[in-house]
Amino acid sequence: MTTSDRRALITGGTGLLGAAIAQALGEAGFEIVLNFHTDEARAARIVERLRSKGIAASSHKADATDAKAVREMFDAILSKGRIDVLVNTVGIFHFKAIQETTPDAWDNVLASNLRSAFLCCRAALPDMREARSGCIVNIASMNAHVLRARPKTLPYAIAKAGVIQLTKTLAASEAPFGIRVNAVSPGFIRSGEHPPSNVERTIPLGREADPAEVASAVAFLVSEKASYVVGAVLDVHGGAFL
Repeated sequence: MTTSDRRALITGGTGLLGAAIAQALGEAGFEIVLNFHTDEARAARIVERLRSKGIAASSHKADATDAKAVREMFDAILSKGRIDVLVNTVGIFHFKAIQETTPDAWDNVLASNLRSAFLCCRAALPDMREARSGCIVNIASMNAHVLRARPKTLPYAIAKAGVIQLTKTLAASEAPFGIRVNAVSPGFIRSGEHPPSNVERTIPLGREADPAEVASAVAFLVSEKASYVVGAVLDVHGGAFL
């Protein structure tokens, strides 16, 4: 297993997209720290798979929506070296009309998708500022842009719109410190389940994205090839807005 002097923390790393991003960044030469909350067995399997490919990898259990847990996670990781890249992928989907959405469900969706990104960015920035370098990529969603067309995604769309605003605000405030903040905004992602019936009708490419295709966008944004890209929201949705 090779070691690297560059480390990437992926929150929500046991999800389909988080695991794909971990592999893409590992293949790009980063040491991977995989954050997870509940599924320790899956985290162990992903770490083992990464190591089998020669990628230095470890995992850290923490609830990314809990301020104390996030602070403790960053303290533990930073005690072993700096974090060069933070990718915030934590999030849960919600598909219900507003009358069917309870206040608790609303709070959970916003906490998972938006609060987690805020807490982790807030925890990562002091060290990145001191080093005067670093990259943050937040995972948004095309739902943030098409609220009228999908009213049942209301809290999810609002949370992801907040992620985009968080991204752009931090991009402006942190660029003078050499920190680049960007976002990736995916559409439908292939999960192995039956795809939505409207995929072919609404997506010009006529299919869902493979998780690796979205992960490649993240890998680009944290690479030197994107050294002048700041505050961008990179759409990866097969032309769904066309």
